[in-house]
Amino acid sequence: MTEDSNIETLSGLGNEAKHYDLVVIGSGPAGEKGAAQAAYFGKSVALIERESILGGAAANTGTLPSKTLRETALTLAGFKSRELYGVDLSLRREATVRDFMFHEERVAAIERKRVEKNIEKHKVEHFHGFASFVDPHTVRAIGSGGAQTFLRGDVILIATGSSPRMPDEVPKDDPRVYDSDTILKLGGMPKSIVVIGGGVIGCEYACTFSALGIEATLIHGGDRILPFLDVEISGALAARMHDRLGIRMMLNSRLESCEPKPDALCIKVVGGESFDTEALLVAAGRTSNVGALNLPAAGVETGKYGVIAVNEHYRTNVPHIYAAGDVIGFPALASTSMEQARVAMCEAFELTYKDHLAPILPYGIYTIPEVSMAGDTEEQLKEKGVDYVVGRASYNQNARGVIIGDTDGFLKLLFRSEDMRLLGIHVVGEIASELVHIGLIALLVNATSDLFIQTCFNYPTLGELYKYATYDALGKRKK
Repeated sequence: MTEDSNIETLSGLGNEAKHYDLVVIGSGPAGEKGAAQAAYFGKSVALIERESILGGAAANTGTLPSKTLRETALTLAGFKSRELYGVDLSLRREATVRDFMFHEERVAAIERKRVEKNIEKHKVEHFHGFASFVDPHTVRAIGSGGAQTFLRGDVILIATGSSPRMPDEVPKDDPRVYDSDTILKLGGMPKSIVVIGGGVIGCEYACTFSALGIEATLIHGGDRILPFLDVEISGALAARMHDRLGIRMMLNSRLESCEPKPDALCIKVVGGESFDTEALLVAAGRTSNVGALNLPAAGVETGKYGVIAVNEHYRTNVPHIYAAGDVIGFPALASTSMEQARVAMCEAFELTYKDHLAPILPYGIYTIPEVSMAGDTEEQLKEKGVDYVVGRASYNQNARGVIIGDTDGFLKLLFRSEDMRLLGIHVVGEIASELVHIGLIALLVNATSDLFIQTCFNYPTLGELYKYATYDALGKRKK
């Protein structure tokens, strides 16, 4: 493609559009990895980002910042040390948010720089501006001062993420009301906070703030938090949040109103009580960031809350337009978003490198304690009519678990009774999101109990839990 042929005139617009093999909208995990994947195989790529910094929510307002804040809270509050040394090194009440946000800011800055270097290394052209479709192949980027740049792509990847959704019952303009994008801008340490929503974001932040000594209340409309988890795991986490962290768990409850008062917010629950709080965090769902994209001009169809429908290769109803990440809905995890974009680009450019998403994906929830899972839950196996056996191993019976002071954690394995093939892994406890990967790989290769029985694990390690959970399952198996 020559430089001259790389410029096309847009009929009726009087502007010129630069032509690329791929135009990516959004620089979060899906956008970055999709752009890099195509560029790695020699495709010309342009990336449009509306913010002045790269990385999307994962680097700036979501994944890394919230997890970093959690880790900092655990350290500053002395939470990890209490079981080990019998002392309480609780965070001083006079500490401010700035005291525990420094590390988060540093981590976010490092991640933004990494994304920037990755884009540069792959020779992806970066355009700063708000993107919108002109036609199915052309995207307009409106930069600062209203300057317009037109980009034409043979393939287009939409990776614009999602934004928090605020219910009508909440006074959105009150400075004491936050969502997951604004909570990190909290100006001071409130004495109390109410969290609306028992999903991943709500549970994670409720735990973090409680670990910092803030009185936390979680209001959730369902009868269990994180309902996609195995019911035993969800219940165990809820119990830890209440018993260990002191979080008030209001399940089967719904916010009726939030009335601002001079020194507090008055929270009223439907059919229940009223009480005051100093801060409110709403984590009750998200909406795909598609409102400004002018998708009708491209013919791309969306569903409820702007979610873009895609097939197994992340292709939309328009053959050359793909979408990946939070913009397509559940599971909306950084890890899955990256993989979705890689698969999409391999499909779009007929690359044999990666033709499908892994059939089993891990889920990591950074609550206190961590929770992670891969494969089937007990409920799913019952629905499928699969005869299964459960094996469990507790952290308090594991040498490494005792060393790190985790007395409540456990590993739960689900095996098919017939041949002891592993079907599901569920972990509650320290570094659960790391520990799950041992079982995940076993699931992907259709391993049976024999793998864990034959494996020699380092001692003392949490990995050894797999052997003893397997022994437990074998002991329960019907002969």
